[in-house]
Amino acid sequence: MNTKTLLLVDDETEIIKLMQIYLLQENFRLLTAGSGEEALDIVKRETVDLIVLDIMMPGMNGIDTCLKIRETGDMPIIFLSAKGQEIDKITGLSIGADDYVTKPFSPLELIARIKSQLRRYSKYSPPQAGSDSVVIDGLMINSSTHEITVEGEPVKLTPREFAIVELLARNRGIVFSIENIYEKVWKDAFFEANNTVMVHIRKIREKIEADPRKPRYIKTVWGVGYKFDNL
Repeated sequence: MNTKTLLLVDDETEIIKLMQIYLLQENFRLLTAGSGEEALDIVKRETVDLIVLDIMMPGMNGIDTCLKIRETGDMPIIFLSAKGQEIDKITGLSIGADDYVTKPFSPLELIARIKSQLRRYSKYSPPQAGSDSVVIDGLMINSSTHEITVEGEPVKLTPREFAIVELLARNRGIVFSIENIYEKVWKDAFFEANNTVMVHIRKIREKIEADPRKPRYIKTVWGVGYKFDNL
């Protein structure tokens, strides 16, 4: 069994020390950071399987840190915050977090949430049908190697970005609603005020489209969702 690497980001040293005891007992490899800036530096040089991220920190807060991480990283993120109002939870989840735990919290509850997210993520596999490769007007998707090229040039996508592209490409001509995409790729129920899919579509277009404002591949069907045209 591969040891999972967790990154715990919190400016409260007491919480860091407390969770170190519990997480190391669970045989996780634990990295810690006391600020958003330090967390971003760690993510750049380490392979991290899950992040527990405090929202209220001096300097770069957890919301801004999460947004920066989501530009390149697709690991599960659990927000940790003293804020417990519903609007705070919705904000955190809608900008890219996968779960939200309110302080004060039970270390055992947090560990259960961590294990749940890791299980969900490890079970995730992109939808596949038929051949390992799909070729659409200069865009090639290889399901076996998780590689995408556009006009022969490799494009680096996160696992969920890849899953979205493959889902739409293998079902080209079919319109998928935001709810459909979220439930198929994230394997979870969609909730209102969640703009996660739209953020991912925007980032995918920036990577695969020559002009993201005039997309060649992923088309928006206003009021309905997204589709790959039958090119």
